Amino acid sequence: MPLLAVLLAITAALVFAVGAVAQQQEAANIEHTGAAFVTHLLRSPRWWAATIGDSCGYVLQAIALGVGSILVVQPLLIVSLVFALPIAARWNARPIHRAEIGWSLVIAAALAVFLIVGDPGAGFDTTPFRDWIPSLIGCGVLCLLGVGFIAARVTWGRGVGLAIVAGTLFGLGSALTKSIVHILPNGFDAMTSSWETYALIATGLVGLTCQQLAFQAGSLEISFPAAIVLDPVVGVAVGIAALEERIHTDGVGWVLIGISAAAMVVGTVALARSGAPTSTTQMAGDTTPPSPPPTGRRRSSGSRS
Repeated sequence: MPLLAVLLAITAALVFAVGAVAQQQEAANIEHTGAAFVTHLLRSPRWWAATIGDSCGYVLQAIALGVGSILVVQPLLIVSLVFALPIAARWNARPIHRAEIGWSLVIAAALAVFLIVGDPGAGFDTTPFRDWIPSLIGCGVLCLLGVGFIAARVTWGRGVGLAIVAGTLFGLGSALTKSIVHILPNGFDAMTSSWETYALIATGLVGLTCQQLAFQAGSLEISFPAAIVLDPVVGVAVGIAALEERIHTDGVGWVLIGISAAAMVVGTVALARSGAPTSTTQMAGDTTPPSPPPTGRRRSSGSRS
């Protein structure tokens, strides 16, 4: 696997973590909803600084996707949570617990197992629209599931529902970015005539909005894990289904990959819960800032290690 892709993905995860911490602080302090919520965000210099930082992280992610496969880059973005929690702890002057350190090591070990044992290989950079249809339908179903949670009359439904939609759209956007990076050198006309360009813009805008609304909901122990897990899971699934990327391993390897994937999910949820507010007032929407989370075919040029 390209070492450059790994380094770029980890750097992007760090940038995303810093941005998520700052964005959550701003969103959680806004009591308004709807258009007023968006207006207050757009008037916040700190939110803009965080968003610009996120944009830099996205550029790093795009470059990583240009030189490596989705199956390498996307799982590495999970470490943004590992970075975000100590940053959030420092921001809020709270200690880092042993459990957080332990689960961080579990996630790091699980990622290493996945990348070494799975030996992810590149697929296609671009494929016809018909090859994307199953993935688009699957993402649509996940988004409808998120909408169902939002509509449910439970206190945590809005936060988790918005996070499901955001994570799904960000994961789909990552796969679209993989294609866009390789369409870009063909010029402006190629970009404007590609459906991927408009799909990426739509997923980015809607995903960003849902992410900020999920941050405002304040249910970090539920909403942040949903988003941070779904982003790489959806990205990997679309990479396999639409771009035909593959994992190269045997029977025992698949068992190890399954264990590592489960460890990443469990570790991610445990880390987010350890840094999330649990008091009734904060979960109900107290204005005191909670502990923030961090957030035609052409063969790919990526190569296997």
